[in-house]
Amino acid sequence: MIEAQNIHKYYDNLHVLKGVDLHIKKSEIVSIVGASGAGKTTLLQILGTLDAFDSSKSKLAINGVNIGSLSGKKLAKFRNENLGFIFQFHQLLPEFTALENVCIPAFIKNTPKAEAVKKAKELLSFLGLSHREDHKPNELSGGEQQRVAVARALINNPAIILADEPSGNLDTESAENLHNLFFKLRDEFGQTFVIVTHNEELANMADRKLVMQDGVIVK
Repeated sequence: MIEAQNIHKYYDNLHVLKGVDLHIKKSEIVSIVGASGAGKTTLLQILGTLDAFDSSKSKLAINGVNIGSLSGKKLAKFRNENLGFIFQFHQLLPEFTALENVCIPAFIKNTPKAEAVKKAKELLSFLGLSHREDHKPNELSGGEQQRVAVARALINNPAIILADEPSGNLDTESAENLHNLFFKLRDEFGQTFVIVTHNEELANMADRKLVMQDGVIVK
């Protein structure tokens, strides 16, 4: 599902990723942990094609596609159709309702409006939010906002979900509910999850826990 070899990343003279090798199988839930500055988020952004790796000797393949061969519109199209993102701060657009926020990636994909709305309503129902679909983000609790973000990540049936500190802003109960939801989603839809987290409970629930230190995976 994900094959990364010798991934390097520099920011000016700062060598952030120092030759990361990574193999993640389909429907696997993998957590990535480590101290701040270890390179976790940078690695996640590269796996999500939001940032580019630097070395000509680096290789990244997702779902059998060589990411290094894609650029511009082809890369954006691949990202929209194959990857879903969940961020710590939700990144919901405040002027839109929960339903509209969920639909946005589908509209970018040019999914017909009726089809996108139908799928968004199904996802919100699955996540227990049918009664909140017409509410804007500021009318939702933190846990509800995060579940809307999960629905948005799922709308295009992506093969891979990438989550960066997804429960970092949630209370204990909401965080536990979100963690359990990831496993329910994997069982229901077969998605692969890569989760960067400081939450040890979530990290230890994963099929595999990878530890990053100084720009490399140490175990």
